[in-house]
Amino acid sequence: MQDFSAFEIIPGHYDNGMVLLADHAMNRLPDEYGRLGLPEEAFHRHIAYDIGIEGLTRRLADRLGVPAVLGCFSRLLIDPNRGEDDPTLIMKISDGAVIPGNHPITAEEWQNRIERFHRPYHRAVSETIEAVAAGSGKAPLVLSLHSFTPAWKGVPRPWHAAVLWDTDDRVVHPLLDGLCASGDLVIGDNEPYDGALKGDTMYRHCMTKGIPHALLEVRQDLIGSESGMDAWADRLAPIFAALNADPALHAYRRFASRTGAYET
Repeated sequence: MQDFSAFEIIPGHYDNGMVLLADHAMNRLPDEYGRLGLPEEAFHRHIAYDIGIEGLTRRLADRLGVPAVLGCFSRLLIDPNRGEDDPTLIMKISDGAVIPGNHPITAEEWQNRIERFHRPYHRAVSETIEAVAAGSGKAPLVLSLHSFTPAWKGVPRPWHAAVLWDTDDRVVHPLLDGLCASGDLVIGDNEPYDGALKGDTMYRHCMTKGIPHALLEVRQDLIGSESGMDAWADRLAPIFAALNADPALHAYRRFASRTGAYET
């Protein structure tokens, strides 16, 4: 299926200084992959995509007037938020679900998925960030949006949202402050996941280049409906706008990564 696009770019004002990313926005597959041997219901679970994030990202891009890049393929096919050398790039098992279409997989098919889906998505991210840098004349502010499940292995998660990061804390603290200001949210700081992952999207496009950034996770049950997406867009838009208005969050500064030295 040659007309399957690995990404979608939502246009915005490139002189605004902000870029939104949604690696796992969609659960789509090209026709030739069928359903990877999985039942249809698997593609409505978190293993296939980040529930609620496509709608939330579209709303935020519209309200803020900024460009966004959406991943258009399911992470069951290949995970854009992993480095090309990461062994979990193409998962054989995800949250207990065996993925027949991924196991066994030939080296040729592994490389085919990198070239058809992973690399085009990341080229679109790079080009969008570069366009915003050129349009604004400063370092862009990059915010990546994801979602997490309300419970894991039967244990409820108390957080409404979470901020994930490596060592560049410039965006982190004002974002945490903005989220906590209302007093009605429990916000995770590098939980339920750690934000330091070598080769992931934030590492590749922001950490290695000194671009201010943060990854925000929202609990899926809070944004699984149109009303939930609207409510969280209302909540996040002024927080993101305030971050973007801070000149300190538009400067290049490279931080050492907790994952180890950068490749030269």
